[in-house]
Amino acid sequence: MSAFVVGLDVGGTSMKGGAVTREGVVLHTERRPTPRADGPDAVVAAIRTFILDLSHIPPAGTELAGVGLCVPGLVTPDAALFSANIGWRDVPASAFAPEGVPVRLGHDVRTGGLAEAVIGAGRGVADFLFLPIGTGIAGACVLNGSPYAGATGWGGEIGHTPVYPDGEPCACGQRGCLETYASAASVARRYASRTGRTAPTEEIAIRAATGDDPAATEVWTDAVQALSLSLATYTLLLDPSLIVIGGGLAEAGPLLLTPLADRLSTHLAFRPAPPLRPAALGPQAGMLGAALLGWQIAGHPDIGTAWTSDVPNTAPVP
Repeated sequence: MSAFVVGLDVGGTSMKGGAVTREGVVLHTERRPTPRADGPDAVVAAIRTFILDLSHIPPAGTELAGVGLCVPGLVTPDAALFSANIGWRDVPASAFAPEGVPVRLGHDVRTGGLAEAVIGAGRGVADFLFLPIGTGIAGACVLNGSPYAGATGWGGEIGHTPVYPDGEPCACGQRGCLETYASAASVARRYASRTGRTAPTEEIAIRAATGDDPAATEVWTDAVQALSLSLATYTLLLDPSLIVIGGGLAEAGPLLLTPLADRLSTHLAFRPAPPLRPAALGPQAGMLGAALLGWQIAGHPDIGTAWTSDVPNTAPVP
């Protein structure tokens, strides 16, 4: 009998789910809203319903072998311990799926990093940093091919490493955090505070590149500088082979990656900087990583190494 897993990427706004075969074929994908305004129990119920619905999508004669979920906050393979965005605490993995179906949970960013490691921009690279830059900033430290969670599950919170100790206040309670200057939300906020106008980050990047908008130039330069400082520290500590940049800010493409590579090199005077590469899987990374977790819990830990991606492995920025 053929088999499939359900992979589900749970975010604060929406959930992306898919049914994925042993060969990595995505049979079906779907997006649904996350009903967090209705409380954490409603979100758990919505996830369970979503998984049940996805389990009935594949044709007759196929078997649901497992479920993988990537969720925000503090998480273990067996429980969603805490999420400020969703509000749940200590939810066991079994609460999300039909009785008897094996389930594995993963942190949202680390699960995306797993997908990029297996079939994305980090394929074939043992040690790299996956850095999605969106509303916030967190990283997946991929070491020896696997995302590293740290001693207590908080590994990868590079967005809350201070780049300017006396800088602007951060929502986390610290000052001068990387996220305060370089997240997509912060770039847009800082530009609006200087101009009274709102603009998407890609437009701000373009305005900065043309040199016709001093506010855009200032905000974009600050973001690139903050990122380069954090990445220099990471490079000197862990010596990654590669840094993979994803998330909404990465949609600026060379307008971000080229100056970032230049600035990173200036902070590493006695050694070469690791290459930067755009993420390959985009918004599918979390769902595909969750599917890999599903196959792991189903007893096939290395199944993804035979998968292929239809997204080209983009060359690094020199």
